[in-house]
Amino acid sequence: MTIHTIKARGISVSLDLTVGHIADMVVEGGGRQLKPLHRAPWVDANETLPDNLPEGTVRLSGDFLCAPFSRSDVEEAPLHGWPANSAWDVTESAATEDGWRAVYRLRHKVMGATVDKILTLRDGHPFLYQEHVFSGGHGAISVAHHPMTAMTGGGRLAFSPKRFAATLDDPLEPDPARGRFLLAYPARSADLSQFLAAGGGTLDLTEYRMDDRREDFLTLVEADHGGPGWTALARQAEDDLVLVLKNPAELPITMLWLSNGGRDYAPWSGRHLGVLGIEDGRAAVGHAASIGDNWLKREGVATAFALGEGQSVSFRHVIGAIPLAGGEPPQAITTADGRIRLVTGGATREVPFDSDFLRIGQPAAS
Repeated sequence: MTIHTIKARGISVSLDLTVGHIADMVVEGGGRQLKPLHRAPWVDANETLPDNLPEGTVRLSGDFLCAPFSRSDVEEAPLHGWPANSAWDVTESAATEDGWRAVYRLRHKVMGATVDKILTLRDGHPFLYQEHVFSGGHGAISVAHHPMTAMTGGGRLAFSPKRFAATLDDPLEPDPARGRFLLAYPARSADLSQFLAAGGGTLDLTEYRMDDRREDFLTLVEADHGGPGWTALARQAEDDLVLVLKNPAELPITMLWLSNGGRDYAPWSGRHLGVLGIEDGRAAVGHAASIGDNWLKREGVATAFALGEGQSVSFRHVIGAIPLAGGEPPQAITTADGRIRLVTGGATREVPFDSDFLRIGQPAAS
């Protein structure tokens, strides 16, 4: 395993070059070290794993690029594609006037395209700024970020405005001998605090409870609100606020993966606890579905980027963490003038932020 670490004042990020996963992210805040990202318990355990696992599952960590998202059923590749399962090379890594910037290139091509990952850190900013660039290629590709955080005491969630939340036709773990789920499949709700439960009644999607053993997956579709898309998680035991931001024109959906002891088979073995995937994407489930007809397209939601020789496509994403104030996530987030503003109750909090980075208001590639 090869780890490449970059640093700026108050933040460091390490990339596992064998699979392109973020192996570690540390933010200094409130006199503490905040670690917003998850690393699967088997990664560093030196244990024998099932021999048919994708390398991205073997080394499951932090955040990674999915291209395509889920099944690679157009071009042969492992689950979530080569960007999540194969080697990246460092092509640039150098200090900037206000931090650090590194560029990595995937050794594999994806649909004939060259894929670059650009990580930027800024002094005093508690955020990792990411950009992925696809150059050349043919056809179309679905994409998603796959940041994962973990909690030991649960947490509270808040989101930018969404049109609705929906589950797929079938749960991830339908066989009770292998796992369990709590949400109804399929189901849909415009009220995130009242989503149909498998056993009747409703569940609050804004609350992550540690006593709910489950493996659930659902999709949130962004509303047309003109600002950044965001997810904020107030982790109770960790006493911090994890922030994930996107440009909805580039990544119009947020997929939530709630993995809390809901899989009983190896390597999960009931020990993958308190994990939440906040997976911003432009995708349906599977490459073929994403570029064909699918339920999201019928809702007017883009599920792939078109590729072409002599063309490039890029999208951006931000992950951060700050100390928790007041115990609850913000009700509103805005970005402007080099700051991010978080409104919680009657209190407003400001933190340094590159407010131009997400290109809000600019047209996205098709």
